[in-house]
Amino acid sequence: MKQGLNEICYGFFATLANPTRLAILERLQDGAMNVSGLAMLLDQEQSMISHNLKLLERCGFIESQRKGKEKYVYLNEALVGPLFELVQRHASDRCGVVDDCPYDV
Repeated sequence: MKQGLNEICYGFFATLANPTRLAILERLQDGAMNVSGLAMLLDQEQSMISHNLKLLERCGFIESQRKGKEKYVYLNEALVGPLFELVQRHASDRCGVVDDCPYDV
């Protein structure tokens, strides 16, 4: 790896290694949502969702747009789509038996 790439990779994967942020990305696969809608669906405080959205947006996993007083967020499909496809392909190749999955935490 190039020098400094270690830190970039760590930041990238650390952003994803959070159940709330992953749940947000999963929900946004169905389309854009506002912050309060995400908070309600995920049964989280709006401030917690906003905090996690800020990190996801800073890393480029999501984008946002204001519509009136509300902020809507949506997936950066160019990044997240191929990433989720890679994970699904890896899981089907390596985790054929759910009971034997090395990622079971």
